[in-house]
Amino acid sequence: MIALIQRVAEARVAVGGETVGAIGRGILALVGVERGDSETEAARLAEKVLTYRIFPDAEGKMNLSLLDTKGELLAVPQFTLAADTKKGTRAGFSSAASPDEGERLFLLWVKHTAEKAKTQAGRFGADMKVSLVNDGPVTFWLQVPPKPRS
Repeated sequence: MIALIQRVAEARVAVGGETVGAIGRGILALVGVERGDSETEAARLAEKVLTYRIFPDAEGKMNLSLLDTKGELLAVPQFTLAADTKKGTRAGFSSAASPDEGERLFLLWVKHTAEKAKTQAGRFGADMKVSLVNDGPVTFWLQVPPKPRS
């Protein structure tokens, strides 16, 4: 499972001109689900995003997490994060989870984050318009690969 996280001053996501999620200071997380991901990866990635230290402390060092700052989280499903871009000029999506599995694990991921932080979310499968005020900019790619099955 993948999350591209950005520290933001504010962010929002709209579907059909209607805002479906908006936050103030916090994290915008673009979330992708890969084939082979499970509930375990969803829980591990949720915890990693919530506790990843990307906010400045009193000395200006990135030592504080979203939970430390009581910031907000905007989760946006983005299957293109699971794209294979190694060859050619067109992405392949064979490594992405099926739409049903992707939606199920994205919603589970949102549920995990919402248990600990104020969380808003975009709509899976919708044509979304995302706007943000990037703070820094600070952007990190976090990945929790599926464990090999025996």
